[in-house]
Amino acid sequence: MHSDEFKADAVAAASQAGMSMASVALARGINANLLRRWVREAELPQTVATAQPAAAASTFVPVRMPEPVAQPAEIRIDVRRGATTITVSWPMAAAAECAGWMRELLR
Repeated sequence: MHSDEFKADAVAAASQAGMSMASVALARGINANLLRRWVREAELPQTVATAQPAAAASTFVPVRMPEPVAQPAEIRIDVRRGATTITVSWPMAAAAECAGWMRELLR
């Protein structure tokens, strides 16, 4: 386990312009991935980084989802050939058949 001072010193060194994480980690005898994690944690707002221990990070947090958008009752397709346009309406329940019809039409 590394002290907070050691971590802060390593993060400060890695934050200097022109310094690579790998070289800072190597000079301190630690893995570069560990240093990257310390840098990410240091960049988080203090309340988020210290609010919960790491073991509690997988705690369920409820999220309110937007109301589902109502699906249209039919598929509408405008087909244009030259100056002629036709509109085809197809029941949503037969979407697979509509796709087959479109494949045939576009051949």
